[in-house]
Amino acid sequence: MYSRSSLLASRLSFVWPRSTSRTLLHGQRCSRTSTAEEIKKSIIGQVDEKRKQAMLGGGLKRIQKQHEKGKLFARERVELLLDPNSFQEYDMFVTHRCTDFGMEKEKVLGDGTVTGHGTINGRLVFVFSNDFTSLGGSLSSSNAQKICKIMDKALMVGAPIIGLNDSGGARIQEGIDSLAGYAEVFQRNVLASGVVPQISVIMGPCAGGAVYSPALTDFTFMVKNTSYMFVTGPDVVKTVTKEEVTHEQLGGSKTHTTKSGVAHLAFENDIVALQRVREFVDYLPLSNRHAVPTRPTSDPIDREDPALDHLVPTDPNTPYDMKEVVHRILDEETFYEIQPDYAKNIIIGFGRIGGSTIGVVSSQPMELAGCLDIDAAVKAARFVRYCDAFNIPILTLVDVPGFLPGTAQEYGGIIRHGAKLLYAYAEATVPKITVITRKAYGGAYDVMSSKHLRGDFNYAWPSAEIAVMGPKGAVEIIFRGHDLQKREAEYLSTFANPFPAASRGFIDDIIRPRHTRALIAQGFNLLKSKKLENPTKKHDNLPL
Repeated sequence: MYSRSSLLASRLSFVWPRSTSRTLLHGQRCSRTSTAEEIKKSIIGQVDEKRKQAMLGGGLKRIQKQHEKGKLFARERVELLLDPNSFQEYDMFVTHRCTDFGMEKEKVLGDGTVTGHGTINGRLVFVFSNDFTSLGGSLSSSNAQKICKIMDKALMVGAPIIGLNDSGGARIQEGIDSLAGYAEVFQRNVLASGVVPQISVIMGPCAGGAVYSPALTDFTFMVKNTSYMFVTGPDVVKTVTKEEVTHEQLGGSKTHTTKSGVAHLAFENDIVALQRVREFVDYLPLSNRHAVPTRPTSDPIDREDPALDHLVPTDPNTPYDMKEVVHRILDEETFYEIQPDYAKNIIIGFGRIGGSTIGVVSSQPMELAGCLDIDAAVKAARFVRYCDAFNIPILTLVDVPGFLPGTAQEYGGIIRHGAKLLYAYAEATVPKITVITRKAYGGAYDVMSSKHLRGDFNYAWPSAEIAVMGPKGAVEIIFRGHDLQKREAEYLSTFANPFPAASRGFIDDIIRPRHTRALIAQGFNLLKSKKLENPTKKHDNLPL
């Protein structure tokens, strides 16, 4: 047996001296700290290396091929679009999760899409840019999530979304997951509509389901010769309809800016497109919660323009260019026209009065005598609704002899399509000022932001003719061929002038053209505090 004293002595013999114990613990801590620092340095090194890889997308050779086609690399586009050093990227290290068809061996950091936020002239925007060098910029479930993330953030904070599209479409190897990704993007396009501005810039291919996201956005711009959009490509068209057509003919920028109306503008190359988009964004509010942007101007709001007094020809059948009127009224005579090559008989676009953005809708007597047709009605209606959604005041300049007659228009549904423009103006609660420069005949008078559609200020120039129809047609119906020349002169003096409308309060004033800018500026300034609400409803039923 061991005595109590011997047990105690044996235990004490295994106790380290205090100084030795401290030395050992310190060594262990140093070892752990050193290991942690090494791991940290290793991770930092890996991050830096992966960033370098991600910055090159699909690699230098593919970037070079992109340049040879006259196209910029996705990151170069973002850099040119945004203010210097303002871009903050999200999800640079994301890769796809597909393992079918050997896809696990083809992973590129960022997965073919660059996303993030930055500023344009100091104002916040969110942007995504398809990288065609990386798996053709095709949409996967992973990069769809990246796009959805910035769209959700844009909605949350209230800022525009700009998509730079250059994609081969859905990633076939992912099957239904890719299609689901598109649907998630479409859903957010719809939710964002009327809440934040959405701009699509087509800078390469955009085919199949991919076209529907730009179609759901507010404005679509294209690059000449390098971009195209279509639901089914030339090969499918040839197989199904036996038609032979090129990519450019089927869905190039000329097709969509002059025939289909799908695109709003086309630019010469990537650089010009991105510069023009920067200019365009300057006109837009950040969201429907923000006021329209205002910038300093040296152009006096009460500036008179004597040239306007002589711009409208004496002969009511002689055309004149309404764009000259538009330019002369706006600040610094600067007008950003939208869809200038489509439905040329109506003019739409943005300008400024007193430094603040306004939307402009104007008849164009140089085309179809300014008549409204199907394309013009749809073009203007969508623009009016956009302005109303984002609280942008609307100026309407009117010289319209009526709706374009003919079987093509009637069979095409001019009744339904014309009603869209009527509906757009009638539901709009933003400030609305209308100036009738010459003709305002028939139903077209009502449709073009008349007093009866809650126009706030409605003015007429002395040359204005406001009536049910033109004098010749009216006289032939009323008098049935008896002394038509005399009756026509009588009709002109009685109806073809602004006095009948002014006497009924349908026109607020008959103004000298030279004073137009000043009165418009005063009116919009007065209407800044306008409050008008439509009846509560789930949503309207626009005549689509």
